Amino acid sequence: MTSPVLIVDDDPIVREALAQTLELEDFSVIATGSFIEAKDHISPTFAGVILSDMRMPGRDGFHLLEYTRTTDTELPVILLTGEGDIPMAVRAMTQGAFGFLEKPCAPVELVAVIQRAQSARAMALENRRLKAQLETGDAAARLIYGTSPQADALRRRVRSVARITAETLVAGPTGAGISKVAEVIHLCGAHPEGPFGKNTAAGMSPAALTEAIDTAKGGSLFLDEIQSMPMQTQFALLTLLETPNHPRLIFGSAAALDEAVQSGALHADLYYRLEALQVRIPALADRPEDIPVLFRHYVAQASEQAGVEAPEITPEVISHLMGQDWPGNARALMSAAMRFTLGLPGEDAPDNGLGLAEQMAQVERSLLAEALRKHRGRAAAAAETLKLPRKTMYDKLAKYGLKPESFR
Repeated sequence: MTSPVLIVDDDPIVREALAQTLELEDFSVIATGSFIEAKDHISPTFAGVILSDMRMPGRDGFHLLEYTRTTDTELPVILLTGEGDIPMAVRAMTQGAFGFLEKPCAPVELVAVIQRAQSARAMALENRRLKAQLETGDAAARLIYGTSPQADALRRRVRSVARITAETLVAGPTGAGISKVAEVIHLCGAHPEGPFGKNTAAGMSPAALTEAIDTAKGGSLFLDEIQSMPMQTQFALLTLLETPNHPRLIFGSAAALDEAVQSGALHADLYYRLEALQVRIPALADRPEDIPVLFRHYVAQASEQAGVEAPEITPEVISHLMGQDWPGNARALMSAAMRFTLGLPGEDAPDNGLGLAEQMAQVERSLLAEALRKHRGRAAAAAETLKLPRKTMYDKLAKYGLKPESFR
């Protein structure tokens, strides 16, 4: 079932006809006969859309529209009228109506408008949820996105490591967001109000290291690509680690540091110190259910930065994303979201070496995870959304190792 459609029409015959039309199209319907009856359903948390008659005794469609806009400006209202009144339609759209239809309207036209309104409502609520997440909770909850068990484990690891003042290594595949996780460790630490310095270790001289340390005192210093730091600077760094009162040091690398030690690029003593306290970021390929969550966040972010309306993210878009292996991880997904937001042509999906059956299984798993996320781990509701018998739903969850409680 889709998100609900709140019908408001004082004519019981019309109201019943609208309800039947929408229910045949698998919409969830709440039918009411007046503004007073509908009022209790209109709130900022209402996940559906409103379909209201324009002319009703007492409180008419314009009053309902005004009340809804006061309650939540992003709650779509579609207005119906039995008269071809163009000035009325213009007034309704000017005052913020999502759509305006003349009765009787063709079912295909009605369904199309409601589907667009539902997509807009879903996007608005998702953006609102992400914004609330940014404004509340600890930095790990606010800034590390994902609903997968791997994302949960990453947040727990970050919080745990942040409480320890020892030097820390953040590792992960290319494009996984190493510098971002390093900053979250700083924000979850003992001195989040202090400075957070970011430098690349590649080509860094001992003098540049000293300057970076002085700048970051009272906070944290992040040194990325530690395996590329010149050996002379590594000696200076090892000396520094033996002295007190330096900023917290967080290191980053997407390389295999044991191989860097073997090749002589990384000092063994430094490697063993960094190996003791690590945070490893999982690849997107290992947590595909996080792809829709991250993509929605990046699209919302890109649309805000570009000053454009976020485009609709359809199930087909999600399926296409899920069919890719994303070797570039979050950075590549962010670029795809920017192109999608701006309407630019995308790059061809990389060859991930998977056969059709494996790709279909990957997509199926992602759709199951996405449904569980939307319904906060309620498997029965997710099964209803996917139009699956409950037994089939639970069989598929077991097949892909998905646990509903992980999404609550």
